[in-house]
This record gives sequence, structure tokens and C-alpha cells, in this order.
Amino acid sequence: MLLMREGFEEVVSRPVAAPLNVAAGSVGSIRVLRGQLLRISALAPGAVASLFGFSLADPAIWLSVHHTRVFSNSYLLGSGMRLVNNRRRPVMVLGKDSVKRHDLLLPASTRAFLASRGYQGEGCVEAVRGELSRLGMTVPKLPDPINLFMHVRLTRAGEILPEPNLTRAGDAITCRVTMDMQFIVSACNTGIEGNDQPAPLHLAVAENLSDFKLE
Repeated sequence: MLLMREGFEEVVSRPVAAPLNVAAGSVGSIRVLRGQLLRISALAPGAVASLFGFSLADPAIWLSVHHTRVFSNSYLLGSGMRLVNNRRRPVMVLGKDSVKRHDLLLPASTRAFLASRGYQGEGCVEAVRGELSRLGMTVPKLPDPINLFMHVRLTRAGEILPEPNLTRAGDAITCRVTMDMQFIVSACNTGIEGNDQPAPLHLAVAENLSDFKLE
């Protein structure tokens, strides 16, 4: 952390994580500090970004899809919506969103689930656990993700019906983060029909929206 003097005031220059590309079928991680912006972009059609987040101060505090549904009384994400942790405290606020199709209901894929549906390769759960190990982070449990760019609908009979993925290259979601977090984003196969063609993602952090133009 660098201190710079402007006039009679000291200005703190905070570290900003470098942009990161996440290959299709893999995961990536990025640190975002309180007040910074996180942008997740699709680099190809059909992308799904399964988002996990853990507090840098205490990994036992995580971004919770369950608490977010209850907190907002909704299974849909909308502009201005607060995504909360398992202590019901805001983690991030949804800002610009070109997709407006996201899932707050389905769990992360596993190798066994994918195999049962005729797919090969590592599931989201195994990939994220591997990334946590690489980061040296120990968590009490792996929470369910927020599946960005994937949309499902509920029928009157209570069925959960995934809908075809309409994400295009260049689509993105931007959130203002409200606590220091380690995010892990998975581009692994979901195993969900219509959303089962993994595509690469781009992660970027900025202090202000205008800073994204400088990438």
C-alpha cells in the first residue's frame, strides 16, 4: 500500500488485482477490496460464470446464494440487488448487467454428476476445491455458487426448468464489492442442458467504471 501526498492530504493508493482470463473448463481467482468494482465478462457465446466468494478476513464467511435469496425475497438477480454472505451482510451490489439472466437455484457440478449425464472432465466443485488448496485457504464447507449468465424458470408445478443460454461474447456484469473478498470464478461445464458448452471468461477489477476502459 503506497501513501502519496497531494497538497495537505495523504491519499492511499490501494492494490488493484491484475485482469485475468479464465479458460473454458477451468477456474480463476481474483482479490477485490472493499469499494472496488468487479467485472466478469464472457469471451465467447454460451458462457456461464459460477461465482464463489470468501472473506479475506475470515474464510468461514462466504458469499451465500441461500441467504441472498432470503435477503432479497427473490430467486432472480436485478440491478441494485445486494448479494449477501452467510452472516446476512452485503458482499456486493449488482450494477451494470448486459445479460440479466442469472441462476440462484442450482448447485455446482461435480465430476460424478457430469459423468452421469455423459460428460467427461472435472466438475466445478473439484476445480474450486483445487483452487482453494492452491490459495492456501481452508473453508468449513464449499457453498453453492451464484451461476451468472445462466437462467432457469420455475413452473407452477414447482419444476425448475433451465432455459437456453443466450450469452454473447462481450456480455458482462459489474458489481461494487463491499468487503475485502477472494473470489473464485468457474468456467467449468455445468452439465445443465442449454448451458453445457463452457466458454472462457475475463475478470477485471477497478476503482471506478472509467478505469475499465484502460485495460
